[in-house]
Order: sequence, then C-alpha cells, then structure tokens
Amino acid sequence: MMGAEFVALSLTPMLIGICVAVACALPGNFLLLRRQALIGDAISHVVLPGIVVAFLVTGMVATGPMLLGAASAAIIAVIAIEAIRRMGRIESGAAMGVVFTAMFAGGVLLLERSDTSSVHLDVEHALYGNLESLIWLDASGWASLLDPAALAGLPVELPRMVLALLVVAAFVFLFWRPLALSTFDEGFARGLGVRTNPLGLALVIVSAIAAVAAFDAVGSIIVIAMFICPPAAARMMTNRLGHQVAWSAGFAALAAILGYVLAGYGPLWIGASASVSAAGMIATVSGIILALAAVAGPHRTRGS
Repeated sequence: MMGAEFVALSLTPMLIGICVAVACALPGNFLLLRRQALIGDAISHVVLPGIVVAFLVTGMVATGPMLLGAASAAIIAVIAIEAIRRMGRIESGAAMGVVFTAMFAGGVLLLERSDTSSVHLDVEHALYGNLESLIWLDASGWASLLDPAALAGLPVELPRMVLALLVVAAFVFLFWRPLALSTFDEGFARGLGVRTNPLGLALVIVSAIAAVAAFDAVGSIIVIAMFICPPAAARMMTNRLGHQVAWSAGFAALAAILGYVLAGYGPLWIGASASVSAAGMIATVSGIILALAAVAGPHRTRGS
C-alpha cells in the first residue's frame, strides 16, 4: 500500500497507535521502577465505568467528561480499596484486585445495558478499540498533510492523542529530576524537599490522562501492554534512566508500527482471508519485544 491509499487508510491509525504507545510507555518507566507497574492495568479497569457513566450523563464521547468520569471512578476506587483493606484486614494487592475487577465488570454491564450504538463505545471497543476504523477519508495523498481543508477531516482521536502525548512528555521533562530522585530513593528526595506524595499522585494522574485519551481509540488491551512491556524491555537494555526512557519510546513506537502492519497483512501472508485486531497484534508484538529483550538484553539480570 503506497501513496494516496496509505495516507487515507493507514497513516492516521498508525500515528494514533504510536502516540498511544509512547504516551503510556513514558510514565510506565517510573511506575515500573517504583514497583507500581500494575497501576496501568488498574487504571484501564477503573476508567471504564467512569467513562460509561460520563457518556450516559452527557450523551457524547468527549475528552472533558471522560476525564471527569474517569477521575471520579478513580477516587471511588481508592476509597473502596482503603475501606476493604481496613475492614477486611487484607493486604492492599488483594483489595486492589477485588475493586478493579468489580469496577471493570460493572462497566461492562453498563455498556451492555446502554444504548451506545451511535458511538464507538461498547464491550468490543472497550477491550480492543476501533483503531482500524480511524481512517482519513478526506486525504488524497501526501499533499493532504499541507491542505487545511483535508486536515479538518482528520479523525478527532489523532489530535486528542497528540495532545495527551505532549502533556505526558511535558510532565516527564519538567519533573524529571524529582521523579528520578523519588523513584530511586524516596527518603533522600524528601530530605531535599521533594514532595513525594503529591508527585506520586501527579504521576498516576498523568498516566490516567494517557489511558483515558487512548481508551476510545484502542481499548484497554494496548493501554495495559504499553504501560508495562516497553518499559520492562527497556530496563533490560540499560541501567541509565534517560536511556531507558528513550529505549521504551522506541520499543513502543516499533510495536505500534509492526503490530499494525502484521494485523493487516500478516494473515494474508500465511493464506488467511481476513485481518486480525490491530490492538491485539500491537500488544502481542510488544510482548515479543519484551521476550527478546529478556533473552538477549545486556542488563537482563539484576547482577549485570
């Protein structure tokens, strides 16, 4: 696929996939090093009922109401986890598992009982999104990238994800030093005057922004995979934080590109007649990259 056909049918889904992958991978590095990698998984579960309720209240899929609904769901989740932990006297991990699973199941039930036929919001899209359908019908070739009329017809998910990526990248850049200090030695960071608790909360909020912005386009599968797989693979390539973040962004972009291409053309290469889920394939490729890094990465063991 080349030229006009590629620009119209594949360019925007691929760019959206890259933005989603990198936006999730950047904060994922710090969550991984803080041993909080499953927070990405938790966020992807918690936001679903909040997003569905926001849609039912407003009747539209818009970033503002979605973020507000997701934030409200996150607050409810935190309160519920703490209540279960204290009243049930069980460890935090078990309480988190109960709350996140219950909230995700509740979100699925709400989707099944709601009229969301007019928008891309149902159980199927909640799991693996609608990346393949985000095509640029107004494009007529590479020249459309400079045509204001054609650019006006871009899928709204692309500028949304570009904005989310810029917010995440700006947060990481502006708070790089306190993030690094608190990640590796929280006590030392506090001694230097870093407010580690608000910073940790801000990291979770930024991760939630990336997850919510990505949810409509790619569903929960890519979000979960990209918070964990690229950072974990990058960790096996280097012991320097800056290099790790760069590796993770590269791995995330590579997984998005290869996954999208393999989803569309891989089945045809082996004689199948239909493509497979782009989100599922991107997550699979990110897992393969992680496996390769685990086997061949120079820093694949703690002692290296």
